[in-house]
Amino acid sequence: MTKADIVNEISKSTGIDKANVLDTVEKFMEIVKDSLTNGENVYLRGFGSFIIKVRSEKTARNISKNTTIIIPEHRIPAFKPAKVFMEEVKKNNGAN
Repeated sequence: MTKADIVNEISKSTGIDKANVLDTVEKFMEIVKDSLTNGENVYLRGFGSFIIKVRSEKTARNISKNTTIIIPEHRIPAFKPAKVFMEEVKKNNGAN
């Protein structure tokens, strides 16, 4: 499902025109990105959490050059689904 599909579904089910729904979806994504960029996690009860994970420094190998490189500690965005959400997905797994 794409962003356009989400906008269409919301517009169809609520009766709100697509332009307003698109603006709302865009603003939601912007707020989530800004929050994560500023180190704040975003918690959506019953859905999940957008969090920042910290990856430790590690040693990696470049096989083609046969060299070792150090990958520094870094932060990455991640999504952790809520327990209720996970249970619903597991329950409906064979529905397709």
